[in-house]
Amino acid sequence: MGVNIKDLLSRKEIEINDLKNKPLAIDAFNILYQFLTTIRQRDGSLLTDSQGRVTSHLTGLFNRSVKLMSQGLKLCYVFDGIVPDLKKAERERRKKLKLEAAQKYVEAVDAEDLEAMKKYAARTTKLEPEMVDEAKELVEALGLPIVQAPSEGEAQAAYMTRNDDVWATVSQDYDSLLFGSTRTIHNLTISERKKQKGALSYGTVKPEIIGLSETLNNIGVDQEQLIVLGLLVGTDYNIGGIKGIGPKNALKLLKEFGNDFEGLFKKVEWDKQFDFSWRTVFDLIKNMPVKKDYKLEWKMPDIEKIKQLLVDKYDFNEERVMSQLDKLKIEQEQRQQKTLGEF
Repeated sequence: MGVNIKDLLSRKEIEINDLKNKPLAIDAFNILYQFLTTIRQRDGSLLTDSQGRVTSHLTGLFNRSVKLMSQGLKLCYVFDGIVPDLKKAERERRKKLKLEAAQKYVEAVDAEDLEAMKKYAARTTKLEPEMVDEAKELVEALGLPIVQAPSEGEAQAAYMTRNDDVWATVSQDYDSLLFGSTRTIHNLTISERKKQKGALSYGTVKPEIIGLSETLNNIGVDQEQLIVLGLLVGTDYNIGGIKGIGPKNALKLLKEFGNDFEGLFKKVEWDKQFDFSWRTVFDLIKNMPVKKDYKLEWKMPDIEKIKQLLVDKYDFNEERVMSQLDKLKIEQEQRQQKTLGEF
């Protein structure tokens, strides 16, 4: 779900080349869900190997990672840890929606409606634990660092940007800004195409960067007020926010109350909508647990391990896999030669 504050953000279109040699922390769960949702067959079913094991997530992860690496980007994948208790309600909401979509998918199959089949199948997406393990195995084989967050991956990635260990967070959600990510990259695709929300078609998109300090300055709030703004419009921890309050009205309230958060939440009658304090959500977002002793080390891809994983184990086309890896090898060798030349 994420927090709906996009209309208030300061964003700027960039080129992928602008991110060359910059370390980027990617919200792994966010991107894996994207692949499972979009990489499907005509009838909406997921890609599988000869044993029926799902491979859509591995297909997307391999293709996108290798192509971005081939353009000189330094990727780091951050994985979610333990889900906060307050997020369990959101998970239940999503589970219910998936069940409803699964029923509609069955109805679409009976009606032989391919468009509806693909639409509702995408809404049943689940990221299973074994898929996460498979993704980690592939990321390691690609020579990319993995950071296991104790809780929310976006909070971990945001901490890494504040610590100047990575240049930006990569995610399609906006939660990273509430967690204090100094820079967030959206639409980091390899084809400049993105599936349109609520439709089966794709549109042209450019990567864009959202600066936290620019956003705070432009809308005239501080970091704590931004968190409060998120609570008003709704987060994964207080679904739906305060009824009738969107981003613009939330901003007006902040201008009126400043940092008198108690007065603000009393006026909007928080206690009538939620059986927990606004302070509980505020403190969770502000103090989300993060790992501080992570290690970021980029290595050369293990070609043989990648081949064993994708080709031998999951039936990927060997020629396609090796072709992409050859392109990556050429780029890395050219970059290494350039670095030695400069030295």
